[in-house]
Amino acid sequence: MADLKTRRNDGDVHAFLDSVESKKRREDAQAILELMQDVTGEKPQMWGTSIIGFGSYHYKYGSGREGDWFLTGFSPRKQSLTLYIIAGFDAYDHLLEKLGKHTTGKSCLYIKKLEDVDLEILKELVRQSYAHMSQTNTESYD
Repeated sequence: MADLKTRRNDGDVHAFLDSVESKKRREDAQAILELMQDVTGEKPQMWGTSIIGFGSYHYKYGSGREGDWFLTGFSPRKQSLTLYIIAGFDAYDHLLEKLGKHTTGKSCLYIKKLEDVDLEILKELVRQSYAHMSQTNTESYD
């Protein structure tokens, strides 16, 4: 079984954000950092080389594979800001309808620029997902 490459590490979150090429993407990422810190009350930590995560939980699949993952997080990717809504989106249609311009993957929310979305709705989406993940994954390790 292959080891998971994306692991929590001691990387410098602010140095990582300072290295983001696009000034606009850097500014948006800083705003997301503040939003997620405010919502979670958690200290941001690097996961791998390009993801900033908040909180953590331990998972174990029936197959025996297990590991640690963040409860919520984001990455300032070149194409878009990627927010990791680990709970998925099934319970959040009512928020996504009001969010603004975005796309989604299984548990990824893609935003081109922050002014395309309603920040209060985004904050509520992160809050609800984080609360859900915190409550359903009680084996949390920080």
